[in-house]
Amino acid sequence: MKKRSAVWALLVAVCLLAAGTALAAGGTTTVDTTFSYASENTIVTEFDPAVSYSNEIIAMNNVYEQLTRYNSRTKKVMPLLATSWKSSAGGKKWTFQLRKGVVFHTGRPLTAQAARAAILRTKQLKSGAAYIWDAVKSIATPNAQTLVFTLKYPAPLDLIASSGYAAYIYDTKAAGSANLHVWFNKAHDAGTGPYVISSWNKGQENELRLTAFKNYWGGWKGTHYTDVLFKHVPTPTTRAQLVQSGGVTYTDRLSPQLFASMKGNSAVKTAEGTSFQNLIAFLNTASGPLKNTKVRQAVADAIDYKGIVAALKGSVVPASGFIPKGLIGYTPGLGYTKNLTRAKALLAQAGYGPGKQALSLDLTIANGDADEQLVATIVKADLAALNVNVQVQALEWTTQWNKAKSKDPAQRQDIFVMYWWPDYADPYSWFINLFHSANPPYFNLSYLNDKAVDTSIDKVEALTATRRSAAVADYNQLQHRLISQAVAVPLYVQKYERVFSRSVGGYVDNPAYPNVVFVYDLRPTS
Repeated sequence: MKKRSAVWALLVAVCLLAAGTALAAGGTTTVDTTFSYASENTIVTEFDPAVSYSNEIIAMNNVYEQLTRYNSRTKKVMPLLATSWKSSAGGKKWTFQLRKGVVFHTGRPLTAQAARAAILRTKQLKSGAAYIWDAVKSIATPNAQTLVFTLKYPAPLDLIASSGYAAYIYDTKAAGSANLHVWFNKAHDAGTGPYVISSWNKGQENELRLTAFKNYWGGWKGTHYTDVLFKHVPTPTTRAQLVQSGGVTYTDRLSPQLFASMKGNSAVKTAEGTSFQNLIAFLNTASGPLKNTKVRQAVADAIDYKGIVAALKGSVVPASGFIPKGLIGYTPGLGYTKNLTRAKALLAQAGYGPGKQALSLDLTIANGDADEQLVATIVKADLAALNVNVQVQALEWTTQWNKAKSKDPAQRQDIFVMYWWPDYADPYSWFINLFHSANPPYFNLSYLNDKAVDTSIDKVEALTATRRSAAVADYNQLQHRLISQAVAVPLYVQKYERVFSRSVGGYVDNPAYPNVVFVYDLRPTS
């Protein structure tokens, strides 16, 4: 790293000198229309818009579009591919009018029949976030611009249709007679968005490049970014160097110390705000020592939540239950606080703790995530004081994921640490995915099997569409039950801390689409 940093500094100095010489000679400044995004994560794990359910959300939302888009500032659903919509029959029938003049990247026109085919394919594949369409019983297309959804039960379909995953509208005929899933994963796309996939270099730093779709329905009048480059740069210091020197336009997250140093830097702009993204520790309710509720409760009581927030130096805020502020069901003052006296008493009742049998727990985190590593270090120290040895394993995501889903319960971890954010701006995603019983387990990594919890989850989406106050009460009840049983521990809610070039105009964060930059909406300046 020292050698790379020295070379980098030399290159920066040469570039700055050259720029200064050009200006002194009367040169003109041009507008850079390439937007480069440096991310700590690998960008693409899945190109199929029906299946995609990971970090590629930041690219996919520039290639594909949904019927609607959620505005987190106004807390309203806004038109996108649909210009208007209405519900009837108590929220069981929804009619959407499509925008005219939209074409897919394949050249085919967007019609109601094409949109219907995309939604039905996503629903039928039952992968990723396809569950968002579970309420849909049938879709009619009375004409080329009208979609009529008949639902099995009331649901907020205008909000569902804005989802950052699984709500993309795409051309199902793009691959012709070939397998569409295979075709997509050769870095092809069939969206309606402002950009198309230009190149993909799997495993490389310059991982994915998009370029402007010249027939985009929004048009290209005025100054826009015409190219988008997604770079995989896992090291925070390298990302900081790149954005400060102009090597990239934007980076999603730095360490708290690096972000603080950027706030007074005249070469960049910074933005920060709350998110809908939280870090959760899932406790194994099905096997091992945490199968005992008292042991789980003791672990939850032993953690220094305030210490974690303080150690992350303003880049996170305390969690209050599982639902972040800004979504229905958020409940202030809900959650855990450190209580060592109670933790010791609970452990003693289970035969563990100081002066008793030692307890060993396996905790897994994502390899390379500095925040998760810090959290794990604090949790390990907190529990060591109670004669509990936490063995921390930093694993690549696929390894951590496979371990958690092992068919052999003895191979699974005791504590699984993972971020979660909603698929659309509603808390339903946390509960249907994380706490509804599932066999085999998918995202339910506490392995909870609680019929009362399942019953509450199964009715809450309909309540959101028909009786919002009842839905809020249901979410409140669910959270109290999960927290009282210490099924999982909400550790904190992440704050968004962005650093980007001073040439970027019009930047707005939308936590309903985590870490997504809607590049078309930005205006590059000199």
